[in-house]
Amino acid sequence: MPFVVTEPCINCKYTDCVAVCPVDCFHEGENMLVIDPVECIDCGACVPECPAEAIYLDEDVPEKWKEYIELNARLAEAWPVISEQKDPMPDADEWKDREDKRQFLSEAPGEGD
Repeated sequence: MPFVVTEPCINCKYTDCVAVCPVDCFHEGENMLVIDPVECIDCGACVPECPAEAIYLDEDVPEKWKEYIELNARLAEAWPVISEQKDPMPDADEWKDREDKRQFLSEAPGEGD
């Protein structure tokens, strides 16, 4: 059961989670991270590291964010791997607690490593 990055990550993209991942399962988009469900070893190391509280075990994803399970799988195939911590997005702290951010998700890939 892999972990899933959900809506609170949009326009924040804190990468504290990436720094503790032992298998490099995170992929970077322009304004969000996702987890590759095939590479994730279900260790959970990333969960307490996320300032936005955006990461859930797939079976624990809140109902309102269930679409992110498929979204992580699909976008992980298209986005580059990120394995090193970077600075968050410039306005991350302002976006962190904002609700209903789905419309702001860019499916463009990020830079990766």
